[in-house]
Amino acid sequence: MGQLDGKTAVVTGASVGIGLAAVRRFAEEGAFVYMMARRAKELDAAADEIGANVAAVAGDVTDLADLDRLYARIVADGRRVDVLFANAGGGGFVPLAEITEEHLDQLVGLNIRGTLFTVQKALPVLNDGASVILASSIASVQGASGLGVYAASKAAVRSFARTWANELSARHIRVNALAPGTTETPAIDAATPEGMSVAEFRQMIAAPIPLGRIADAAEQAAAALFLASDQSSFVTGIELSVDGGTTHV
Repeated sequence: MGQLDGKTAVVTGASVGIGLAAVRRFAEEGAFVYMMARRAKELDAAADEIGANVAAVAGDVTDLADLDRLYARIVADGRRVDVLFANAGGGGFVPLAEITEEHLDQLVGLNIRGTLFTVQKALPVLNDGASVILASSIASVQGASGLGVYAASKAAVRSFARTWANELSARHIRVNALAPGTTETPAIDAATPEGMSVAEFRQMIAAPIPLGRIADAAEQAAAALFLASDQSSFVTGIELSVDGGTTHV
């Protein structure tokens, strides 16, 4: 018996990394999962790899028509949503002196606007008692150089969790934020500085973590499962840091 037997879940940013790991775990625990991501080819390949209990819907969370199409598909399938993991997001290292309008608009659009409308447009199809999980980040409390816009956008996401937990409490809908620390995803390779090997970069970023290693995406998915399931039935409005102790030790 799985922790999400008979449930319907939605995961955005679902083709790679934490989103894909969450889809796998939710499906293993009995949920039927709608996967959404921008890159249709990668999304379809991920869905094919998982096999049963998933449906791929290509789309961009910054495009409201794409979100409408996602939820229309769910309604057409005769389903309603029990778990929503608004995971789609992104970032990049840009110091204050080099921030452009394009960088600001891109991250605000993806991390703030995209998260907001992913949840807002789900409201008519969310079951009472549903769980909403927002992808935050420990960057929002660290003050890391070069992550000013990203950190601010994730601080806004954390604030959404508080506000929406209050606004949706009458429907017994729980809203929580998941704040991953450094996690094994393709983004690590992409972020490796020029002139440094991937192995050197991984060693450098793992060094400040009290547990002494980078998280596996499956560990973040396990935390998402906790927030999605009845195991967290009396938990709402929190930000759960899954960071090996980075922000608390």
